[in-house]
Amino acid sequence: MDHFLIEGKHRLEGKVCVNGAKNAAVAVIPAAILSNDICIIENLPYIDDVVFLSEAMNELGVKTEFLDRHTLQIDSRNLNNFKAVYDSVKKIRGSYYLLGALLGRYKQAEVAFPGGCNFGVRPIDQHIKGFEALGAEVVVEHGMIRAKADRLIGTSIYLDVVSVGATINIMLAAVLAEGTTTIENAAKEPHIVDTANFLNSMGANIKGAGTDVIRITGVEKLHGSTYMIIPDQIEAGTLMIAGAITQGDVTVCNIIPKHMESITAKLQEMGIRIVEGDDWIRVCADKPLSSIQLKTLPYPGFPTDMQPQMCALLSVANGTSIITEGVWENRFQYVGELKRMGAQIKVESRVAIIEGVQSLSATEVSALDLRAGAAMVLAALAAQGESRVMNIQYIDRGYELLEEKLNKLGAYIQRIHSSSDQSLAVHKPKFKVLQQKIG
Repeated sequence: MDHFLIEGKHRLEGKVCVNGAKNAAVAVIPAAILSNDICIIENLPYIDDVVFLSEAMNELGVKTEFLDRHTLQIDSRNLNNFKAVYDSVKKIRGSYYLLGALLGRYKQAEVAFPGGCNFGVRPIDQHIKGFEALGAEVVVEHGMIRAKADRLIGTSIYLDVVSVGATINIMLAAVLAEGTTTIENAAKEPHIVDTANFLNSMGANIKGAGTDVIRITGVEKLHGSTYMIIPDQIEAGTLMIAGAITQGDVTVCNIIPKHMESITAKLQEMGIRIVEGDDWIRVCADKPLSSIQLKTLPYPGFPTDMQPQMCALLSVANGTSIITEGVWENRFQYVGELKRMGAQIKVESRVAIIEGVQSLSATEVSALDLRAGAAMVLAALAAQGESRVMNIQYIDRGYELLEEKLNKLGAYIQRIHSSSDQSLAVHKPKFKVLQQKIG
């Protein structure tokens, strides 16, 4: 497995651009099969999750082709299978959106339990509740989820908990259903709005996305579309913290500042200077960092996907900070890795109490999941000496060439292949390999 060798204490400075949103991409790609036509998705991040999902679509009979590194053409006219049971499905969490899309198109779906990061139980009971309310019979057994309906009929669905996945999956199943479906207590994340906008661009009738009540009036069919994915809120936040943790001056471009408000508010509270433009944010960390308290919540609250990165930053802030995890019950598994670098953190259930230290110490740490991996990279940037971050396949799932972006800002990160620990490894994107397979 590849790993990163990171020399810390390099101040980051300059401009860096953000790719398309991972969380939007893994919903929009399955949504395309509802059209029985050709869709072109632009501004996709070229990451492992997108590649794996593209492979899963191919195995269903969908023809996918990367027109360039960030543009995927999806031709679902020859889709001939409602069973997504392959290894590529099991590699990523977002593959469960194939359930809603296949159920919407075929009125039946069979999908293997998804994989992805392991930081606690992530039940699909709200997904099942929604499918059953629409008229489907759902069976979960032997690692498979099976849903089947004679007809899908619109209804009112109240989600017991705010669930991004369930909100999107119900939307996918409902766009071709008879009548009107109302999702109450719906999640409001930007990628839910993006998915709804993509569906509407294909001829769906969805209103209220971004609020807690979404109404979907079923249509007879959808058509093809060309659509551009929104910028990645979490990648932007990660790069902003990279600037802050190195006492740098970093401008993050190609973003939607409105999506970043909960993150920028906390950085400002820590004493970091923030300057906003129409599609960029500048982060200037020229003063000592102050301790804060934060709680992760569904959007527009502070995102749980930014919690590990913020914990790394607070590890070098003055005073005592408190993070309360309000979404997942076990997302502090990575704390042991930060403590190996000298961080002073105590975890009690869903609360982390962080005593800031003057500096972290370089050592070998592991990425335990996608966002925890990003936190290890950030901590290594601030640590004295050379750190190794192992298991970076998790990082590659959600960040496109993260080390190259950070190096352009002044970081010193080597991607080391397992076959060679002595020289700077040149990362060859999977895109080139995939091009050869396609072409």
